[in-house]
Amino acid sequence: MATTTRTSNRVNAYHIYDGSGDDLAEQMDGGGNRVILLPDASVSQRDPDVTERVRIMWGQRLIDDLIAGHYRGLVCAVNAVDNTHGIIGMLAERLPTSQWKEPMITEFARHFVQPHNVTVVKFDMDRVKVLALLRPSEQDHLRLGDLAAGFRIVSAMLRGRPDRLPVASVCFLGARANQLWDDQKREPSFETVLRTMYDSGYRGDVYPAPWMWESARGVFPRYPFPDSFKRMCDGGF
Repeated sequence: MATTTRTSNRVNAYHIYDGSGDDLAEQMDGGGNRVILLPDASVSQRDPDVTERVRIMWGQRLIDDLIAGHYRGLVCAVNAVDNTHGIIGMLAERLPTSQWKEPMITEFARHFVQPHNVTVVKFDMDRVKVLALLRPSEQDHLRLGDLAAGFRIVSAMLRGRPDRLPVASVCFLGARANQLWDDQKREPSFETVLRTMYDSGYRGDVYPAPWMWESARGVFPRYPFPDSFKRMCDGGF
């Protein structure tokens, strides 16, 4: 009880913004573009987490962080038809030292595409090394099995390669040309995507799609989620 009281007093006395910013921020709705970030560890915990986790970059803009040089590697999707609307085309256009253009990206991907198997294609954009999951030519979407196979390859390509770290990945949800489907031909949950990446060995950062910020739900900053949350989902306490 004493610890709770001290923490409450500290929060009440602490200011995030200058002037009247704290009161103003409480009144700002943001047009629904918000998430509620939930702690996944006790505030009193001082020791490092014994479990490796993937950071989930809620509220951050991937393209800005890539341009600013925060990452050396990017994992995303690519196809052999049209990449006009993908992050890979946007990055190629925005990076000042990149010599890639969207038509070149698509043409390069055509040399590696396979009919039924996902391929990981490397694009050297100088400051950023892109490891792109190439959609099989006989599919108009990515499957969870493709995602798992692709991230096993990506994890192997990152292992022992500090020049490709730190690395970030898109979440593969809400894509236009490279939609991700589960076995029921529906878009999977974000948790399913995270689990697939994690089980395949990936330990980099993951950026949710900006439209996911509108969920107004409680979200955790890392994966795997806390065991206590999973027990509650399973009906336990």
